[in-house]
Amino acid sequence: MEDRELYEQVLCLNSPWTVSQVELKTDVEEVQIQVTHPRGTKFCCPECDRHLSCYDHAEERRWRHLDSCQFQTILMARAPRVKCPEHGVKTVPVPWAAGSSRFTLLFERFAIDVLLATQTVTGAASLLRTSWDETWHILERAVQRGQDRKQPHAMPLIGIDEKAFAKRHKYATLIYDLHRSTVEAISDGNDTEAGIACFSQLSSEQIAGVEAVAMDMSAAYVKAAKETIPDAAAKIVHDRFHVMQLATRAVDRVRRGEHRELKADGDNRLAKTRYLWLTNEENLSEEQTNRLAAVFHSTLNTGKAWGYKELLRDLWNQPTAAAATVYFKAWYRRVIHTKLAPMKTLARTIKQRLENVVSFCTHHITNSVAEGMNSKIMSIKRRVGGYRNRENFKTAIYFYCGGLDLYPR
Repeated sequence: MEDRELYEQVLCLNSPWTVSQVELKTDVEEVQIQVTHPRGTKFCCPECDRHLSCYDHAEERRWRHLDSCQFQTILMARAPRVKCPEHGVKTVPVPWAAGSSRFTLLFERFAIDVLLATQTVTGAASLLRTSWDETWHILERAVQRGQDRKQPHAMPLIGIDEKAFAKRHKYATLIYDLHRSTVEAISDGNDTEAGIACFSQLSSEQIAGVEAVAMDMSAAYVKAAKETIPDAAAKIVHDRFHVMQLATRAVDRVRRGEHRELKADGDNRLAKTRYLWLTNEENLSEEQTNRLAAVFHSTLNTGKAWGYKELLRDLWNQPTAAAATVYFKAWYRRVIHTKLAPMKTLARTIKQRLENVVSFCTHHITNSVAEGMNSKIMSIKRRVGGYRNRENFKTAIYFYCGGLDLYPR
């Protein structure tokens, strides 16, 4: 098989395109492939598909293809132009590359795989032997291609959360599809306007089909949901993790206050026990469990606060929202009559949002998907040392977490 026939098959070229010349340039480490078409070939107008004779040719262009052994493979061709009576002179698209891309479709598909595997533009560029800008533009085109192809789909269960974009309190708001574990919308900021802007990126059908929204106890996101989602008050589910995080912090405030008082009297029983009170009991080692039990049974306020925190965890094990409400009210009565100020503050905070806390027992969703995606986004950001450009940050999130159809066809 001749070189020209080999590369015609490798490049999947179809009539009227043929390989006219294959030349090895060892000085620049390139295999240069000249692609042409026969004289008299007719092409379709890219606007109306009318068959027309070739009017002239654009200047010769180069496209990077998959490497041949250790050499870069370069396609070289002059794209034909047609003169349409309706649309004027138009350049005919070539079948091996898309639009203004300087890479073949097969190379872009391979580059997307490398980007997904390395999760850094710099790492992918070094493997592909492309510049940072060229590699980033492949990523950008992939995201734009995926967004253009994306069709609105039902999202009955969604989550909304914030993600730090940079230092100095710069945030982005993200909406997640909890079923598909994908990022569906991004807006700047973490206030009510940002939440509304995020929800507004969903179609009216998607908004109408929302059955439950998982979120932390942010008043801004609650307000945004109520302004955009029908009957949102019954659909909001405050994330269990964030509620228990508030409870853990309340226990820690009790511990710190009590430790100061005991230390002033020379009592160091609570020294170096912070981790014991902040960790779920089942996650403690045997030694830590014994240490916790020894301190717990010494009738300190910290032990009482920790006990109330552990009792609160059973709230999410109730079979119905009504049963969870009854359980909370009993828990609330016990806590509110104690002298543990941080726990009383916690009890009042939950009481104010009780409807959207016990709604978990109806919808059974959490923002764990959002937390998992946030961890993935954080790892991507950490690998590149952060993003200074907000739009680039959004593009990277959609590329790695958007569930988009990224590949060219």
